[in-house]
Amino acid sequence: MFFFYKFLTYFFYPFAPVYLYFRKINKKEDPLRYKEKLSKINLSRGDGFLVWFHVASVGEAMSILPILESFIHEKKIDKILITSITLSSGKILKKKFTFNEKVIHQFLPLDIPVITNKFLEIWKPNLSIFIDSEVWPNLIEQINKRKIPLLLLNARITKKTYKRWKLVINFAKTIFGKFNLCIAANKESEDFLKVLGAKNIKNYGNLKFAGIKTNLNKKLDSILLNKIKNRKVWCAASTHPSEEVLCAQSHLKIKKNYDDVLTIIIPRHINRTKKICIELSNLSLNVLLSSNLNQISTSTDVVLVDSYGDALKFYDISKCVFLGKSLVNSLTMDSGQNPIEPARLGCKIFHGPNVSNFNEIYNYLKTLGVSQKINNSDELSLSVVEEFKKNKGKNHESAKKIENYGQNIFNNVIVELKKYI
Repeated sequence: MFFFYKFLTYFFYPFAPVYLYFRKINKKEDPLRYKEKLSKINLSRGDGFLVWFHVASVGEAMSILPILESFIHEKKIDKILITSITLSSGKILKKKFTFNEKVIHQFLPLDIPVITNKFLEIWKPNLSIFIDSEVWPNLIEQINKRKIPLLLLNARITKKTYKRWKLVINFAKTIFGKFNLCIAANKESEDFLKVLGAKNIKNYGNLKFAGIKTNLNKKLDSILLNKIKNRKVWCAASTHPSEEVLCAQSHLKIKKNYDDVLTIIIPRHINRTKKICIELSNLSLNVLLSSNLNQISTSTDVVLVDSYGDALKFYDISKCVFLGKSLVNSLTMDSGQNPIEPARLGCKIFHGPNVSNFNEIYNYLKTLGVSQKINNSDELSLSVVEEFKKNKGKNHESAKKIENYGQNIFNNVIVELKKYI
């Protein structure tokens, strides 16, 4: 199987520049940096010990921020390379570490031996750490040949992914057996990794619990906050198609009890905002894009967030949050979004019945009384109204428990990682 995979990637090699060029035209790649995926790199590695983290997208990037902060202050580490795949993650990581000379961001090269070999020749990492479920066979094989320690951190193998790997179990064992250490995000992933051939597996819990506390630059403008200080604010985050309309319908029902309600909707993919805006306007709602937030007024019904990386600002002013990808029946096998960030900020979490990707996290939050399942627009609106009726502040006691739980996970993970430095 590995032979056929490698053959297909070699076959694709001549077409790779054309493929990326068309993605650039369709605004799916960075117009200036897309050639990094061909290992056309203009930066210098420099001397010393280099740790390489690879994440796929924004969620994985955010989950390792505490680790990055720790490694930035680690004297034994001279350089930190972070690679990612998605355009949004590239923008956020570049913005986050622009002024930190120790941290470099690059886009991960396509998994074609010629390209990945060039990437490793340039960067020569002393330690490679892949996050979540990022598994690239050619790259992993070359890392192994160079005897570079390779770790899989916060490893998350869903049932859907596991079933796919099971179809090529010998191939899976060849790949997963090359990891020096796999730190699983949950018990299910730990069990799946054992079957797939991983050898050194540990499980301390999901690293996403160990987020960095929000700070002043994550707050909304004070003038804006003053405009909405007397309004009832709730948020719907990481929403997928059909969920925005459902939340808008909930808004209309909540409005019968609280005329001053303000609903914030953060779609998972902001390229959909124009379509969402039309859908919500058709319900006679006054919709304002977050890029025009200075124009907010008492008549604004919904703030539709059209930028990445600002969710924390809106969680901070919301009493409760609905997490999307949980009421879309077509996504049952790959459902749910991570609720940890709003939970750490003391928000009550509502979610649909489909949360297969984050079952263990939701079960933990349920024990704290932080999360609640809803099945439709009626239940969501009633639940939000009940929260508003309580007339209490955020649940800081539960937020503190989550913070301590996350700190314990972080401490254990750091101990494991520093064995390779």
